[in-house]
Amino acid sequence: MALLMLVAVRVPVGIAMAVVSIAGLGIVAGMPFVLTTAETLPYAVASEYAFVVVPMFMLMGALTAATGITGELYTAAYRWTSGMKGSLFYATTLASGGFGAINGSTVVSSVLFTKIALPEMQRFGYSLPISAGCICAAGTFAALIPPSIAMVIYALLTNESVGALLMAGLIPGLLTIGIYIIGIRILLILRPEIAPAAQSLFSFGDKMQSLKGVWAVVLLIAIVMGGIYSGVLFPSTAGAVGAGGALLIGLARRRLDGKGLWEALQESVVMTAVLFLIIIAGLLLSRLLLFSGFIGAATGFAGEAGLTLPVFMMGIVILYLILGMFVDGVSMMVMTVPFLHPIASSLGADPIWFGVVIVKLIEIGAITPPVGMNLFAVIGASKGLVKSSALFRGVLPFLIMEAVTLAIIIGWPQLSLWLPRQMF
Repeated sequence: MALLMLVAVRVPVGIAMAVVSIAGLGIVAGMPFVLTTAETLPYAVASEYAFVVVPMFMLMGALTAATGITGELYTAAYRWTSGMKGSLFYATTLASGGFGAINGSTVVSSVLFTKIALPEMQRFGYSLPISAGCICAAGTFAALIPPSIAMVIYALLTNESVGALLMAGLIPGLLTIGIYIIGIRILLILRPEIAPAAQSLFSFGDKMQSLKGVWAVVLLIAIVMGGIYSGVLFPSTAGAVGAGGALLIGLARRRLDGKGLWEALQESVVMTAVLFLIIIAGLLLSRLLLFSGFIGAATGFAGEAGLTLPVFMMGIVILYLILGMFVDGVSMMVMTVPFLHPIASSLGADPIWFGVVIVKLIEIGAITPPVGMNLFAVIGASKGLVKSSALFRGVLPFLIMEAVTLAIIIGWPQLSLWLPRQMF
């Protein structure tokens, strides 16, 4: 309750969790334990080899964003879909999926595509609310498609395999893109006025020419993901290879100067520091829940009450939909996973599949009004063009598509588990 009150009055979630956890541990375990934990835990987190993957994937994403790869992905996707009605919707969806495979941040994706895609959509007469909603929703692909920062954080909170979780998100991520494409097609049939008539503006040669700008990105994705899947690269090593590859691409194309490199490094350091604060606070909260006996009591209650996994999952969906209206995804996960994960495991849920469901839920939370992070990212990046009321209307069809995807992921766990089981 104290944690929720602090969050409600706009105390940063990482600080709120740390304050509540330290106070609680002081009561249940004593101040000597608190002081020892405060001395050792931050160092243990910062020096843990598995955590190297976080800044490496952050740097990989920052470098690819700085080199203008996003624009090339969008150009290629637009040219190949130009003969279809609503081609810019499809192009945004496909390009966001491609960018999600090299950048694990949903907010960065939403900001970049607002700057790139929204002006084009307005120029051709697309519906502003639906255009903004499409950009906002497609930005969430980065949360599920590897390299996903959210998956890495879940793995670190639960001691699950980082590689298995990254691979587990691939098929559900591709499924989400496919459902978006189908959903956009249905939306265009029901509301044809949201997009102009189809125009074929590019020849086959133009389409092939556009692929020259993205082949290096495709190769980088293949090396990183293929290395993890084959076992040749550990996730941390793959992150370093990805960051190094992104740097080489930027230098080879002469799109990354000293200033751009410095800004990418600064962005990576700041984002990593924020995430580490939240992770450390989450681990403190985990220890509080363990020492207070809450986890054992909750697990025992679930067994004694005859709670079934379907009912439990339904409760989690409701919980995350409510929290997603007020709390950002990473903070929401760090606040809840420490006690939800043991309960889910006691009810027979596969922890890898459960992680995919949790990440999908925080993905939905990122576009849930009124305070979804991607909503504010699009509104801010549009510089006043997109109003909150219009964006809330425009994102609703995509929330329905997300609900369909979530139902499929929950109903068919094998979609999430097949690739990880091929690895191990």
